[in-house]
Amino acid sequence: MGLVQRVRHTIQKYHMLPPGSVVVGVSGGADSVALLHILLRLQGELGIRVHAAHLNHRIRGEEADADQAFVARLAEQWGVPLVVGSADVPALARERKLALEEAARQARYTFLLRAARQLAAHSVAVAHHADDQAETVLMHFLRGAGLAGMRGILPVSDLTRLRMGAPEELLQGEPVQLVRPLLEVSKADILAYCRDNGLEFRFDRSNLDQTYFRNRLRHELLPVLETYNPNIRQVLRRAAAVAADDYAFLLRELRKAWIQTRTAQGDGWIEFDLARWRGLHRSLQRGILREAIRRLRQGLRNINWIHIENALDVLNRSDTGEATLPQGLVAAARYGRFYVAEVGVLPPPPVPQLAGAPLPVPVPGAASLPDGRWVVETQVLDTVPAEARLNTDPWQAWLDLGATGQNLVLRPRRPGETFAPLGMGGRQKRLNEFMINAKVPREWRANWPLLCNDSHILWVAGLRVDERAALTEATRQVLWVRMRQNPAMMR
Repeated sequence: MGLVQRVRHTIQKYHMLPPGSVVVGVSGGADSVALLHILLRLQGELGIRVHAAHLNHRIRGEEADADQAFVARLAEQWGVPLVVGSADVPALARERKLALEEAARQARYTFLLRAARQLAAHSVAVAHHADDQAETVLMHFLRGAGLAGMRGILPVSDLTRLRMGAPEELLQGEPVQLVRPLLEVSKADILAYCRDNGLEFRFDRSNLDQTYFRNRLRHELLPVLETYNPNIRQVLRRAAAVAADDYAFLLRELRKAWIQTRTAQGDGWIEFDLARWRGLHRSLQRGILREAIRRLRQGLRNINWIHIENALDVLNRSDTGEATLPQGLVAAARYGRFYVAEVGVLPPPPVPQLAGAPLPVPVPGAASLPDGRWVVETQVLDTVPAEARLNTDPWQAWLDLGATGQNLVLRPRRPGETFAPLGMGGRQKRLNEFMINAKVPREWRANWPLLCNDSHILWVAGLRVDERAALTEATRQVLWVRMRQNPAMMR
């Protein structure tokens, strides 16, 4: 099978190029010149309109200007519309505190995305090839990548989701596919194609500069590895393919686990059910943490293995632990819940909280707590319902209306306050001590809602009825009281 047919097969296998405009990144090197030539040969068959795009990175002075002039002549000779741009990559690297390679990558992809938006193109094609894939997999391995990183270069990805510092207006709208039609073609095959078709191209001497990590890997490490296994590049590419399949399966399971464990989210925080999360395989636990960070910070920059593993250990061993994460985030457990949140941003607790003045409770009737997230409601019953004896909902209670009266309020606790927990024979217990024994987190205790009359506590909501308000054989009327979440306020 010839090279053009192999590239066509790759395009079709990965559904790379739907009919319409496609922007081809052309540096002037052999890879991008070959890609442009092949796509021009295929454009009638594929129903695509090819546009070339070239960015002058302003790194290599006159050589970069010569590259730009070469691409302009080539586009004119081949009758290809050309978009040209320029970026001061060294200045960008200084401004964003990036390595020169990363700054160039960000500038290049931002330029290509802008060109795609201008041309209403849904695809951008770049010339990464099979040897690039092998180098990338090895590079990621040496940097300690997990399964996602071991996939190497993806055949198709969403350009709008790449970390590249692009203006927000470019990221809005329809996704733009970033495709790599040469990913299953070797560098040797590309050079042979250029030779056989008389294609001229530019040579970038910075590819020989071994101060760059990728260049050292290409020119030093890979040749050594080939003395151990002459097929090392193919082995690395196969490893990437297997990792991609395994990661796709893991991602499917992760989506299910996310739905099962995420309980709420808000501005700067995401909350999860701790018990359900702990029931997951550690791989899925790790994936949920990483996904939460990605959603809060639009990426995983500066997040490495030790950060995630430390958070996993803390969340699995403690009901109230907290682990610090980079980018101003924390992972914290709070008695049955855990959240990933910005430092200093606590999500509303999964329990009612009441601060300030007492809240009158109508009997019968309903009232919302000041934050609107919880509602207290009451009814008066003439008989004791059977479910009152087997109450399974801690947020409802049946009380003796004759003992409680109807002048009721919800309020927070007072210093040194006591009550008589049902089941203790009327003995008084300090409320703070009771809450500690009930494992109420410290930060929730001060504003925990208490149902009270004029003289004492009647019900520590969600926890225990006071002995003096409990139903007895002499009860004539029953006060049913319940606290429930307000669905309109839940996220």
